[in-house]
Amino acid sequence: MEVTTLFGRRVMLRPLVVSDFPAWREVRLRCGEWLTRWEPQRIVGQPDPSRDRDAFAVRCSARQRERQLGTGYGFGIFVGGDFCGEINLSAVQRGPFQSSYVGYWMDEARAGQGYVPEALVVLSRFAFEDLHLHRVQIAIIPRNKASRRVVEKLAIREEGVALRYLEINGAWEDHVRYAITSEEWAERREELELEWLAARAD
Repeated sequence: MEVTTLFGRRVMLRPLVVSDFPAWREVRLRCGEWLTRWEPQRIVGQPDPSRDRDAFAVRCSARQRERQLGTGYGFGIFVGGDFCGEINLSAVQRGPFQSSYVGYWMDEARAGQGYVPEALVVLSRFAFEDLHLHRVQIAIIPRNKASRRVVEKLAIREEGVALRYLEINGAWEDHVRYAITSEEWAERREELELEWLAARAD
């Protein structure tokens, strides 16, 4: 499936390309400490995409291959034309599961302004209505209050804690698991789109 650009009320989501490297690099380096504590540790000796344009290009190509295969859909989050974060639909599984995982991060300077919840509503609409998935899951380290606030703002259902679920920054971390199904999306779509995507007079 060809994926180009998705639009919310304030955010635009589109796949990152090599020409995004300067903006991506600036945000990643400026927010490095704030972001990397919640991310898997980079493999020793592996090029750092935030410092190496070629490594960033490889990363963009890998995302493009995932889109072509239908296994993942990665998007940069843009506000007013400026890059400010990423949201990714990954590990798309078909067959009887019809499921995927969502991960996201935001420029620290833009955090708390509702851009990620809006982007998550846009991505959910894409996942359920364009990809026809049945389930979207989000796993968050319990103490990552900023990321948990995103799903709490959208009242996405919490399913419990998975112990030592992922290796994050060198340690096996518990994760709180959240999910929304296509049935829940159908029931809540109008409410979510009205709150997060509809044009406002202000």
